[in-house]
Amino acid sequence: MTDGNFSSGLVGLLMALWLVAATLAIWQGLSLRRQAMKTLRQTARLNRLLETAPAIPVVVRGDGKVEASDRFAKMIGISRTIEQLGQLVEGGNAGIDANDFTKLEASVREAQRSGKGFSLALALAGSTRKLMVVGNVADPMVYPNGAALLWFFDATDNLQDLSAARADAEQAKNAFAALSGLIENAPLPMWHRNPDLSLNFVNKAYVDAVGGDAADQVVAEATELIEDHEGKTAKSFAGKAQKSREVIERVVGSTIQGARKQIRVFDIPLGATGVAGLAIDIQDLVDARLEFRRMSDAQRDLLNMMSAGVAQFDADRVLTFANLPFQRLFDFRDQWLADRPEFARVLDRMRENNKIPEVRDFPLWRAECETWFRSAEPVEESWLLPDGTHLRVLAQPVPSGGLMLIFEDRTEQAQLASAHDTLLRVRTATFDNLFEAIAVFAADGKISIWNRTFADIWNVEVERLVAHPRVDELLSEFAQKLKKPAQISILAETLRMTTANREPRRARLAFADGREFQLSTVPLPDGNALLAMLDMTDSIQIEQALLDRNEALSEADAIKARFLANMSYEFRTPLTSISGFADLLLSGIGGELNDTSRDYVTAIATSAERLSQQINTVLDYSQSEAGALPLVQKPVDMASVLDGMIASRQTAIAERGAQLATDIDADIGTVIGDETRLAQALGHVFDNALIHAGDNPEIIVAAKGSKSRLQIAIADNGPGMDSKQQMAALHGVSAARSAATAKADAQEKGVTGGLGLPLAKQLIESHGGSLSIDSKPGAGTVITIKLPRG
Repeated sequence: MTDGNFSSGLVGLLMALWLVAATLAIWQGLSLRRQAMKTLRQTARLNRLLETAPAIPVVVRGDGKVEASDRFAKMIGISRTIEQLGQLVEGGNAGIDANDFTKLEASVREAQRSGKGFSLALALAGSTRKLMVVGNVADPMVYPNGAALLWFFDATDNLQDLSAARADAEQAKNAFAALSGLIENAPLPMWHRNPDLSLNFVNKAYVDAVGGDAADQVVAEATELIEDHEGKTAKSFAGKAQKSREVIERVVGSTIQGARKQIRVFDIPLGATGVAGLAIDIQDLVDARLEFRRMSDAQRDLLNMMSAGVAQFDADRVLTFANLPFQRLFDFRDQWLADRPEFARVLDRMRENNKIPEVRDFPLWRAECETWFRSAEPVEESWLLPDGTHLRVLAQPVPSGGLMLIFEDRTEQAQLASAHDTLLRVRTATFDNLFEAIAVFAADGKISIWNRTFADIWNVEVERLVAHPRVDELLSEFAQKLKKPAQISILAETLRMTTANREPRRARLAFADGREFQLSTVPLPDGNALLAMLDMTDSIQIEQALLDRNEALSEADAIKARFLANMSYEFRTPLTSISGFADLLLSGIGGELNDTSRDYVTAIATSAERLSQQINTVLDYSQSEAGALPLVQKPVDMASVLDGMIASRQTAIAERGAQLATDIDADIGTVIGDETRLAQALGHVFDNALIHAGDNPEIIVAAKGSKSRLQIAIADNGPGMDSKQQMAALHGVSAARSAATAKADAQEKGVTGGLGLPLAKQLIESHGGSLSIDSKPGAGTVITIKLPRG
């Protein structure tokens, strides 16, 4: 190849290479332009994406300068451009809250130094909006020297939702904790079963019920609380509840804490989590029901024994119970009541039996009675039945919506009330016609009852007493009527003591007009005091007259005693001389006496002796009446006393021609007394029988004794005595007894008297005994003497 060709070829090659290079350059330029256009378009899209993104980026350089968009400034409420980090806080109602900014600033500095990211929630000043900021170190290739890139989100809604979710979670956590604590500490045994029906959880009450030590132990040992029921285990019932997805309830007997109880068991299906269960101790309820049933039966038995009729209706107004008095009162039969009639039918049957009050419109009256079921308070009425029966009707609503009717027969009470009114009128009429003044004072001192005499005595107007004044209001007026006004305190004190101490009192009041009244106060059962005033003026005058007379009689009795003493002395002196001279003449000292003279002298001596005995009797009687007769107390053999008394009178018995019969127990025993005086008393009684016996005198002396007393009876067949003659004989008053004794001695026959029997009576009574006469005219006389053993 030549040099020309070579040069031409080289030039061509260079031209070709240049052309290729130019073409490549052009092509590369076009590619770069397309790439630049694409980059611009992507940049625009990224800018638009950042502008519409929920997060806004903010760059904080190491020197504190900030690169942020106007959108970020608007987000935090600042109208100017933000160039420094400190400009994020303005105060007032713009910018980030000052406290949160402090946290943000510290987190940014920490991220710039250590490269540690952070996340904060920020509050805006003056707003409820919340921001979320996520910060980290910026890419060193873009922002060298430790710049921090912050992304701000408007997280108001998210934070509120998060706060609500946290609150819900906390509430749910607390509720779960409370529920767990409630289940664990519940007094009811509770448990949970796994889907395979094995025990998963039991509470403390379950553990205590089965006598376990801990819940884990009870679960591990699969200790069942509920016993088999109707041939099925507790797991079987739980499986049934799980399969049917329905709660199964049953009542079974079980042993809880060593005691046999009735419990109500619930198996509750919980879907895929298993089956829950709980047991309720209803033993108290069972016992209460039994007690209620017993009380109900006892109440019905009690109601049947009541006199009032009782009927019970339930909330449907159906008769559920009627006691026997109710059936008798309204003429109901058991067969009809067994059909449980309604309230309206019961009233209809009452009407048919003529056992309701007469009413004009029965349907209206029945409708009014039906309102008793809706009444809030008991209703009380009075029924007057056509047969005259008075009924008190009490309609008592019961909490269950029913009604209890009580019918009380007040017929007797009405009659008693009428009788009471009559008695009050009779009492008033009686009080007003009494001689005494009557007044009744209450415990508070008010006068409640008085008669006309009371008002007249004190000269008080009836209208004043009608107002029931207090006694202290009347005392000042009453005092003016008294002889000594200060004595009105006697009346006040008497009433007070009677009311307070419940004791009767007596007193006297002298009036200024000369009248004197006897006051008597008596406590009444109702707490009141009855005052009675009796005019004692005439009685006091008579009493004074009697006192004067008694004084005169006492003086006369003393004169009589002195007279008897003097007369006794005067009689004894000549009598002693007569007896002495008679004895001398009989002894022949004055010469021998012929028979006639001897008879005369003997009669003189006998009469003198008899007169001496009479004088001694008079003296003894006087001393006995005065209580001055001396008595010797010693054991006395009464059989000997009787024998001696009869023996000393044999001559007199023979002279009288009397027949004597004796019936004297040999062991009549002794009495304590004066033997001489007892013989004297018995002699006087015997002499009285001998003197007053009939023409063919018969005398009986009988004596018998017991452990406590001795009884002596002396009987004669004389003419007897009536009651007046018996009284006269016992008190020494002479009275004609019988003409049959006319042939007896003139001084001793034909009289009851003398002092023999009165003296004998006083002598026997002074020994603690008694002397009595049993006689009738024409039937003789029996004188009985009773003496205590002493």
